[in-house]
Formats: sequence, structure tokens, C-alpha cells
Amino acid sequence: MGATTLTTRADETGLAPLHRPNKRWTRFILPGFTWLMIVYLASPIFVMILYSFNDVPVVPVKQTPKFWGFTLRWWRDPFGVPGMPEAVRLSLEIAPLSALVATTLGALLGLALGRYRFRGKGPMNFLIFIAIAVPEIVLGSSLLSLFITWPDVPVLGSFAPGLGFTTILLSHIGFSVAFVAVTVRARVQTLDRSLEDAAQDLFADPVTTFFKVTLPLIAPSILAGFLLAFVLSLDDFVITNFVSGASATFPIFVYGATRIGLPPHVNVIGTMLFAAGVLAAVANLAIQSWRARR
Repeated sequence: MGATTLTTRADETGLAPLHRPNKRWTRFILPGFTWLMIVYLASPIFVMILYSFNDVPVVPVKQTPKFWGFTLRWWRDPFGVPGMPEAVRLSLEIAPLSALVATTLGALLGLALGRYRFRGKGPMNFLIFIAIAVPEIVLGSSLLSLFITWPDVPVLGSFAPGLGFTTILLSHIGFSVAFVAVTVRARVQTLDRSLEDAAQDLFADPVTTFFKVTLPLIAPSILAGFLLAFVLSLDDFVITNFVSGASATFPIFVYGATRIGLPPHVNVIGTMLFAAGVLAAVANLAIQSWRARR
């Protein structure tokens, strides 16, 4: 009776009849697939965190598939493996410095590509795409060739850096600039130009307009680009392995340790880095939320 009444009223008003929500089992496909992907992607991180507490009885200490029990001794001395403190220190020195330089250059490049028309804009966009799409092994080998042949250049030969800190830093800046530029360019292309025009109508000069209007609007993308460049530098192995020489960053140390037995201390450092990344992401979201409420 009720369904007939609803259908009759819908016919009288010219609206489509009401239907009950779909109760079929197919409604569980998308949520189930989503949670399956979350578990699949997060399971290696959970395993890393779990095995940072593994009470491994082997001497010298090596990670094993068996979980022997819970312990905090690896957390009490996370740098208790020879060579690891130097590797972590080198990675933490290069990552923020390369991210800062890459963010400065990439933000200016992204602003120019997203805002202005100039000769060579097309080739520059293509070059950025190539820098992102090219395999790391190709980029690493080409950078190694550059640094090896650099001393033979007549004018620049005296400024040639040896393989080590400087070459790693230059390489990380080089491949991070493109990622920052793409992030900032995407934000610049969606800006409302009327806000800048309104500021100039109120007698603000171009410099004041940039710092008071444009920069605050693109600041979230600049911060996102910085975090992306920082993570890419901290995580990179392939390119760094080509240009590092005798220096070893944390990923290179981990690769070398796997050949003789990975110590549980690596899981501790990895958990710390993961926690720092989560905190940085949460802080970024909090800042954006705070700015949106202003």
C-alpha cells in the first residue's frame, strides 16, 4: 500500500518513483578492495616496526624471519652498528640542504611555467617531463660520466668536485627540481588572477602583491614540494650509488648490510624515519587546515 501510494504521488508530481537502497553484496566490492590495498601497502611498514623489537639471539646480530620475542635493546642503542651513524648523518645532512635548494629553484621555475609565456617554454616543459620519466639508472650513469669528465674541461676543471658529498648533493638537487616545479606549476595554474589584480588596484606594487597575495596562495604547494624533495633525497639509492664514491648514505649502507646480514638496528632507524614522515605530513595538513579557517 505504501509503495503504491509513493508511486502514485510520484506520477502525479511528474517525479521518478523512489527506490530502496541497493542491498546486494556488490556494495562491498569497493570498500573491500580499498581495505585490501591499504593492508597490502602498509604491511611492509608494520613488519619493519614489529621486527625493530625482535629479540634476535644471533651473534653477530642479524635479522631472522623468526620473531624471538619482544625487546627494547635495539631502541636503546639504535646506532650500535659500525658505519651506520656516519651513513645516517650524511643522509640527514644532504636531504634538507638539497631539498632547500631544489625547492627554491623549482618554485621559481614552476611559477614561471605556470604564469608566463616565453620563448623555450615548450622545451622546458618537455625537459621537466624527461627528468621525471627517465630511469634512475640512466640518470645516475650520465651524472657519473659528467663528474668523471669534469676535470678535463679547460675552464671548469679546477672546480671539479671529487665523488662524495658534493656530487651527491648536486645530483639530488638535479632530480628534485623537476618534482618541485611540477607541484608548484599545478598550483599556479589554478590561481585566481583577480586576487592579484585587486591588490594592484589597491596600489600594491608587484613585489608587495607577490609576497602578500601570490606567495601565501602557493605556499602549501611549495611546502609539499619541499617535503617531496626531502623524501626523494633521503630515499634515493640508484643515483647515489653511482656518484657517492667512498661515501655511504643510509640506503647504500642498508644495501651493503643485506649481503652480510641486516641488523635489527636498521628497522629502528627506518621506524624513526617513518614516524618523522608521518609527523611532517600531519603538520602539513594541520597548517593547511589552519590557513583555510583564517
